[in-house]
Amino acid sequence: MSSSAAPAAPAPLRTVVHKFGGTSVADAERYRHVAQLLLARDEDVQVAVVSAMKGVTDALIELAGLASSGRAEWRERWHELRARHRGAAVALLGERAGTTLEWLDGQFDGLSDILAALAVIGELPREALDRVQGLGEVCSARLLGDHLAALGEDCAVLDARQVLVVERSDLGVVVDWETSARRLAEWRAGHPQRRVVVTGFVARDRDDRVTTLGRNGSDYSGAIFAALYEAAELHIWTDVDGVLSADPRVVPEAVQLESLSYDEACELAYFGAKVVHPQTMSPAIERGLPIIIRNTFQPAHPGTRITSARDVSGPVKGLTLSPDLAVLNLEGTGLIGVPGTAERVFAALRDARVSVVMISQGSSEHSICCVVRSAEAERAQSALLGAFAHELAIGQVQRVQLTGGVSVLAAVGDGMAGQPGVAARLFESLARARVNILAIAQGSSERNISVAIDSADATRALRAAHAGFWLSPLTFSIGVIGPGNVGAALIEQLRAAQPQLLGKANLDLRLRAIASRGRLLLDERGIGDDWRQRLAASTLSTDLDRFTAHLTAAHLPHALIIDCSASAEVADRYADWLAAGIHVVTPNKQAGAGPLPRFEAIREAAASSGARFRYEATVGAGLPVISTMRDLLDTGDTVTGIEGIFSGTLAWLFNKYDGSAVFSQLVAQARAMGYTEPDPRDDLSGTDVARKLVILAREAGRPLALEDVQVESLVPESLRQASVEDFMARLQEVDAAFAQRLQRAAAAGNVLRYVARLDGEGRASVGLVELPRAHAFANLRLTDNVVQFTTRRYCDNPLIVQGPGAGPEVTAAGVFADLLRVAAGQGARL
Repeated sequence: MSSSAAPAAPAPLRTVVHKFGGTSVADAERYRHVAQLLLARDEDVQVAVVSAMKGVTDALIELAGLASSGRAEWRERWHELRARHRGAAVALLGERAGTTLEWLDGQFDGLSDILAALAVIGELPREALDRVQGLGEVCSARLLGDHLAALGEDCAVLDARQVLVVERSDLGVVVDWETSARRLAEWRAGHPQRRVVVTGFVARDRDDRVTTLGRNGSDYSGAIFAALYEAAELHIWTDVDGVLSADPRVVPEAVQLESLSYDEACELAYFGAKVVHPQTMSPAIERGLPIIIRNTFQPAHPGTRITSARDVSGPVKGLTLSPDLAVLNLEGTGLIGVPGTAERVFAALRDARVSVVMISQGSSEHSICCVVRSAEAERAQSALLGAFAHELAIGQVQRVQLTGGVSVLAAVGDGMAGQPGVAARLFESLARARVNILAIAQGSSERNISVAIDSADATRALRAAHAGFWLSPLTFSIGVIGPGNVGAALIEQLRAAQPQLLGKANLDLRLRAIASRGRLLLDERGIGDDWRQRLAASTLSTDLDRFTAHLTAAHLPHALIIDCSASAEVADRYADWLAAGIHVVTPNKQAGAGPLPRFEAIREAAASSGARFRYEATVGAGLPVISTMRDLLDTGDTVTGIEGIFSGTLAWLFNKYDGSAVFSQLVAQARAMGYTEPDPRDDLSGTDVARKLVILAREAGRPLALEDVQVESLVPESLRQASVEDFMARLQEVDAAFAQRLQRAAAAGNVLRYVARLDGEGRASVGLVELPRAHAFANLRLTDNVVQFTTRRYCDNPLIVQGPGAGPEVTAAGVFADLLRVAAGQGARL
């Protein structure tokens, strides 16, 4: 007895549906591209759902409006639209265009008849508008289908009005799946081709009247036919590589998302992200159908895949902004604990046909806040004033307040669920960017946090939040004032470090403005290595108001000004900059040691705004002098005394002054080596050292002024008013006095050092003193600075900070370190 195995059942055909938007089929060249894209794909059954050519649907709606308004120019526009389609057919099909042209002429003749009728009746019925505005998709499908046929492909064109049946409801368009599936099966029985081109957007209702699926209807058509065909995938082809983490027009650094869950995509779409519409996803969600968002212009790019799978590797996938909104707030003591209040609010808004974008209510029930569209805001307010008229009259409701100019920022991601600190990170990012939050909403799914903010802050808020979740670099808009020795060195250090900071720390330090004494250089994108040439060639005069406005105009999350000048006038602006949320970093001692009221105003402005004021380089150049003292004070220690050598110039002079050369000769040598200022009296006067001591005293909590410091100037009175040349020529007049002091110190076994001192009683002095040879200050390297802190903890063995305290490179490095501290304080992961 023999037996044979039963034949295996054939494998099911793999069907893929492709939806092409208007930009993908904008002209003949784009149709050719789409056709080649489709032909390159190996799929058992291939369905292409097409939109109208770019701009055609809007043009058709405009035509209907012109005709129904009795405006004769509709005929000219009709000719233009007809010519555009005929031109596309000729360019696409060449000698084979005859049949297609005849068909197009028939379609446009029918359109002309409808428009002429509208011009007569002077109205625009919905049925007529639906018939007119769907013509673009009908023509587009025919053009693509005829082109594929001309290439030798066996291709069918399906007018969706033959099979798709829908009805309208309060929740939108509802598909009659059973009837549509039956009609499609009948159509397919007569059209077995493996390639099918389908018209998007159009359908019929249950009464067999032509209708449309509304805005985003072509995408919805793609999902509907993917469901009817039981497709394996739906590819939606657009003009972007996929779904981005934010609108790239607002956040150029937005990143492309490899995958999204259906829920994430719905949340992003609801709040305005350029992603597939939630209605489009409903058939896919029901059937577990993957949706892939692709770029027609970059078909090799994998795009974004939307499925039921959840990826929780990061808390936030994307952020969106919804503009043109308003906050409506119902507030009153009579609302507390009263059942049904929320129901009355939303019933009134429903009756007024107002859509609520977002809802927020505190547990006190004292107020109910909702966000509505600006176009509906006044109608919404009137509805609530009417609904609560009685309560307003008797004082149970105090106000129905409307605030316009509002946007909603939404952070979306499946990974937010159950992860602590997500909301804190969002709010912290907004706070650092000085963005005030008007209302907050978060659902129990924890997939979305939405905040209402002032529209004026919207761009800055989106960029700040995007950087706060490390989806893009943390960006600072930076301006440098004073590109002299220190400023130039800083700019070069900044330029050299930018690539590494961007790559390793995701920190974008964008130099956008440079102001010298007479010229101003501004750049929107960022100033490059050629800054010296560009500044020298700039025709803009220095204007710090314009400089400031430029830094803040880009809506970057953070603005920072680095003042490398020695100008008191620039220091006068610090308080205003800080109050406006602009961080200030400086080696300019005018602020820290200038008039006490100005210093206090600067401190107060920084404290109230949250902007950072950093000035480490004002005392020890690149040495951590101020930060060391802050650490001591912040940990509860008490500073009882400060001593230091704060001038690299004076340190060098007295380290070298041993009697082998006279003092005036050493000063001349130091000037020739570039250790002194052009006028050495600026160093020898001791004023600069006194300023540094004042800065440290104020940091220690003592309200010291420069005039409170007892300063010993090394410049005799007779030489203080002379020219620099005369001063240098006559400086030998002081040699005998200095030699005497040196001999006296040496006889006692001491050395001379120029020292700043602040004692426990607040007495401050700066001058030339004798120190034992064993003293820490007596054994420094030539130009070292040193500071000695005596504190409650470091009382027997003071804490010493020592190192190079002068030079452009070292000082610039100290300023740069302050800049990085500010960045770290704003969330940079350094």
